[in-house]
Amino acid sequence: MEARHKQRIALSICFFISGISFSTWASRIPSVKELYDLSEAELGSLLLVMPFGNIVGLPISGWLVSKFDSRSPLFAGIVLISMSLAGIGWSTNIYTLMLSMFFFAFAMRIMNISMNTQSISLQKSFLRKIIGSFHAAWSCGGIIGVALSTFMVKFNVAMPIHLSIVAAVSLVCIGSSFSFLLSGDKTTGGSKLKLGKPDGYIFILGLMVFFASLCEGGMFDWSGVYFKEVVGEEIFTLGYLTFMVFMALSRFFSDLVVEKIGMPKTYIISSLMVVFGVLTVVLFPYFWPALVGFSVVGLGIAAVMPMTMGLAGESPKYSPGMAISIVTTYSVTGMLLGPPLVGYLAELLGLKIAFLLFLIAGLMLFPISRKFFKRQAKVQNS
Repeated sequence: MEARHKQRIALSICFFISGISFSTWASRIPSVKELYDLSEAELGSLLLVMPFGNIVGLPISGWLVSKFDSRSPLFAGIVLISMSLAGIGWSTNIYTLMLSMFFFAFAMRIMNISMNTQSISLQKSFLRKIIGSFHAAWSCGGIIGVALSTFMVKFNVAMPIHLSIVAAVSLVCIGSSFSFLLSGDKTTGGSKLKLGKPDGYIFILGLMVFFASLCEGGMFDWSGVYFKEVVGEEIFTLGYLTFMVFMALSRFFSDLVVEKIGMPKTYIISSLMVVFGVLTVVLFPYFWPALVGFSVVGLGIAAVMPMTMGLAGESPKYSPGMAISIVTTYSVTGMLLGPPLVGYLAELLGLKIAFLLFLIAGLMLFPISRKFFKRQAKVQNS
């Protein structure tokens, strides 16, 4: 097997580890709430530790991928994620829990920046686009993580044991795949974060991932609630599972779609699919229409993140690592704001109306992507 194919498989394993680690933590949030007897407001305050850890990791992650080959901070990130995930499970008080959560989010930032930087470097070895397949591996990891958590909860496996098992498997995976990861991709230019007026190229891409993440984050947290309270289904996880499955399927084929019709058209189709899917869910809040709607939203939103990260890696001002790190900050902001915004709107107007926030987020992808590609055309022509 060619070296580039081994590198692709090894990197896919890393994306998978990231997905399963994140979904394992997210699916155990109710367990944390119950264990520490937290109110909704107290849980919300506790969860703010995560974006704080992500933001602290912004300049450090960009520096690391410029100082070392991307596989070195990737390895360190996975090791720290595994240790902190186990730490979350074995925490005995709220302070050690917060510390473990901080390092989990911090390490997740380093890992994600390193993975995406590596994916852009590896893309150069392939004629066909492959970045979407890596994000599909992340989604598959997320699905497996949720399924494993459901199994663990059903059979009353203690959270420390559950999280430690996932941590141990992650360490074994990175240990066996590290030597096959791409090496020699260190970049030295454009790795300093420059404060002042935002770079137009990165700013527009940041807006696109912000709205995509607002939709993704909100769907992750509220799809189950919507199925339970609005659709009225007892098996309320079906909505979340359907969204995740179709998002994964879409990412497996997104590279082919981009090759056939190009990125500008793919962004437009993604925008229209999200709008159509959300409208279906809101106007027809019944079992089958809701499943169809959630499927279409998953299909539509899936391609936005890999496409935008790929474009960020082509920044004329920043190195791929630093550009991805900056764009990811917009993504984290969207993930942070989406779920509480839906909650506040649901309190005021009802959950059905609140879901229209996702429609607006999907709709915004249309004009912003058009503006980006028009801007790029002008730059190329000049």
